[in-house]
Amino acid sequence: MVSDADRERLAALEKRIETAKAAAAPRRSANEEKHRQAQLAWRMVIELVAGLLIGFGIGYGLDTLFGTMPIFLVLFVLAGFAAGVKTMLRSAKEMQDKAAQAQGPQANATSVADDEEED
Repeated sequence: MVSDADRERLAALEKRIETAKAAAAPRRSANEEKHRQAQLAWRMVIELVAGLLIGFGIGYGLDTLFGTMPIFLVLFVLAGFAAGVKTMLRSAKEMQDKAAQAQGPQANATSVADDEEED
């Protein structure tokens, strides 16, 4: 069996290990955080523009192929916009999930409780 003295030594050792890990962990500067947010913003803008351009290209191609100029162009530009917005929302949710994981299990418990209230 493990004695109380051994348990105390183990607890002290675990505390020292956690302190050492916290000291060795890389710290993010405020400047890095701003760059990360800017990268996210540019990613979302590029996803929206890419959806619009792909929709424009497909619509224009079909219109020139069939000889019906604005019909497919308008439809596919709108579809490309919808796809771009959907992709942007997925990226935002992905970043929100990463932030929740970084905050720890207590933040996940709060978000689960919020999700249950919405249902």
